[in-house]
Amino acid sequence: MRRISIMLLLALAVASPMADAHDMVRIPAGPFTMGSNDGREDERPAHTVTLAAFEIDRLQVTNAEFARFLERHGTTDTQGRRYFDWDDNDARIHRVDGVWRADKGFEDHPVLEASWLGALAYCQSSGKRLPTEAEWEKAARGTDARRYPWGDAVPTAAHARFASGWNDTLPVTAHAADPSPYGVIGMAGNAWHWVSSAYRPYPYRHDDGREDFTPGPVRATRGGGHDSNAEELRTTERGRTLSRAPAAGHHNIGFRCAR
Repeated sequence: MRRISIMLLLALAVASPMADAHDMVRIPAGPFTMGSNDGREDERPAHTVTLAAFEIDRLQVTNAEFARFLERHGTTDTQGRRYFDWDDNDARIHRVDGVWRADKGFEDHPVLEASWLGALAYCQSSGKRLPTEAEWEKAARGTDARRYPWGDAVPTAAHARFASGWNDTLPVTAHAADPSPYGVIGMAGNAWHWVSSAYRPYPYRHDDGREDFTPGPVRATRGGGHDSNAEELRTTERGRTLSRAPAAGHHNIGFRCAR
């Protein structure tokens, strides 16, 4: 009886969205509706995309996790391209006593100021990758074309962090009660998400060059941030008015990994 109880507790811990920062959610194969015919121009047309099954991090990458990456790999690649804008006032990771550490009180907040290349390198260092724009949208939206990850209800502070002050983020687990249809947490607000895809017109096609990882093209960003308005939290929003040069970090863009 004791053995059964222990096994049950272990199973519940694995299933819990709070169990492990590295926990991943499996998104099943199949079609979904990408884009919107009544959204912004760059979200049109709504179209069907069929994806293979994949996994995505349940939570966004935190300052503490990215600090450990910087400690192992440094702040630039072999060509001197930055992974992280550590000298920006908005950075919440700094070198203390010769060690890269998250600022006190921000350890479990989403990492900001990581460049697209830094996000890509972080994911690759753990055997993962950035999600494509289509994968991100399916993980956030599901197959019922919902407007927000939690459904169609107008966003409130109970759903997501938005309409807040500069760098006024929350821990990545803050809105665990309002996940996506698959149980992915924090897909709206708090910090935008870098995705692998170049920002190109729809319809989405994975084989048209937008998934070329050569640095340079502006990348799509998804999900909205802590300083976004409610409209930017929609599952189809692509961040077209957002400052998102891929070679730099930004005060409101984070990421999560997929595989």
